[in-house]
Amino acid sequence: MNPNTFSRRAFLHSSLLAALQPVSGALSQSSTSGWIDAHVHVWSPDTKSFPLAAGSTKAEMQPPTFTPEELFAHSKPVGVDRIVLIQMSFYGTDNSYMLHAMEKHPGVFGGVAIVDEAQPDVVATMKALAVRGVRGFRIYASKAKAEAWSTSDGMKAMWSYAADADLAMCLLADPEALPAVLRMCKEYPKTKVVVDHFARIGVKGAMPEADIENLCHLADFKHTYVKTSAFYALGSKKPPHADLGPMIRRMRDAYGAQRLMWGSDCPYQVEAGHTYADSIALVRDHLDFLTTEDKECMLRKTAENLFFPGPH
Repeated sequence: MNPNTFSRRAFLHSSLLAALQPVSGALSQSSTSGWIDAHVHVWSPDTKSFPLAAGSTKAEMQPPTFTPEELFAHSKPVGVDRIVLIQMSFYGTDNSYMLHAMEKHPGVFGGVAIVDEAQPDVVATMKALAVRGVRGFRIYASKAKAEAWSTSDGMKAMWSYAADADLAMCLLADPEALPAVLRMCKEYPKTKVVVDHFARIGVKGAMPEADIENLCHLADFKHTYVKTSAFYALGSKKPPHADLGPMIRRMRDAYGAQRLMWGSDCPYQVEAGHTYADSIALVRDHLDFLTTEDKECMLRKTAENLFFPGPH
């Protein structure tokens, strides 16, 4: 047997066992609130006031409704009081419902919008959304789409303006797109880049070392961040999600906790037997390699600095 393979297996085994042990550096009871969930989608059953984008249907809205009030029933009991809303795909580039929620609950929500980079006024649209509290822009990063960014005038304008305006490019990326993301980070080193859901490494169950290495390479750029999120969809897809512990540790070691943030990816985290409490508990309670300061960063400080500007 290859000794490197044996050592890696031993490391993974010990990491999984450690993840299930009580955490010696656990947060005190007085500090177990004020958390920020860095990734949530909300939508309204009222499609007359908030119409769906062309090509989208109400059948796609599963669950049929997930309003801020429904979200709060899950988030408030575990001490989450601020949330970053991610524009939902079936609204397309009409960010009205997300903005409505942000304005209805001032100070509670940050926002990540979707814009059409093909429109000639895309930068003006970004400016207008930033005035209303949007701090990031979601872009889809399949391998083909990411490789086309370097020839897209609109995407170049977005990355350039985001750097100037201190806004983030928030990537729903596939693992195969990471080399192209790396090239964009080299071209726009001052642009803040947030990679959602570990670049979806582990969606198919396996967490290939090559994919993890590619994600770690992005840490060479000081303005790149990773969301440790969507636990329900990765690896074994079963609570307490301890099998994700080794990958979280790799991200912490590569990026530092100051560039990691936790997100639930609700409402999907609270479906099919999964719970909101299971998601936050992995970071808050089960990973003994995380220090108290690591947890403060992942559960609050990183997202606060990115999506809730101003004095803290």
